[in-house]
Amino acid sequence: MSNVALKWTGEDSQLFMGRDSFGHVIMAGSWPQDSNDEWQEWKAIKPSDLLLLSLASCSAYDVVMILKRQRQPLANLYISVNGNQASEPPYQFTDIHLHYTIEGDGLDSDKVERAITLSEEKYCSVAATIRGVATLTHSFEIK
Repeated sequence: MSNVALKWTGEDSQLFMGRDSFGHVIMAGSWPQDSNDEWQEWKAIKPSDLLLLSLASCSAYDVVMILKRQRQPLANLYISVNGNQASEPPYQFTDIHLHYTIEGDGLDSDKVERAITLSEEKYCSVAATIRGVATLTHSFEIK
């Protein structure tokens, strides 16, 4: 079970401090353009970008584990994510595309494709939560 928490940093900010179930901290939020808030010097992640990062990291974890089990010589993994949001509130994601750049000598492209598909369709809890609301697609390249 996950147990996370979020704390608002103060009256004049739109900045929040989050804690995950392991105690790791992340800053999230945004500021009005004309704000002189002292917290503005702090960098924070846009909440909707956190969802995309969650999807990418969830899938990355699965892909790495699956490729290791398949004894594939994985040396590096990079995932870029593009998400389109609806133009009206609540600005939900309508489609999300993940592009995997995978490095390793002698990687089997069929096994890479299978690892990505298994992650997105079977193992990744974030993908399972998003699916049905947004269309998920992927592509990959092996270097």
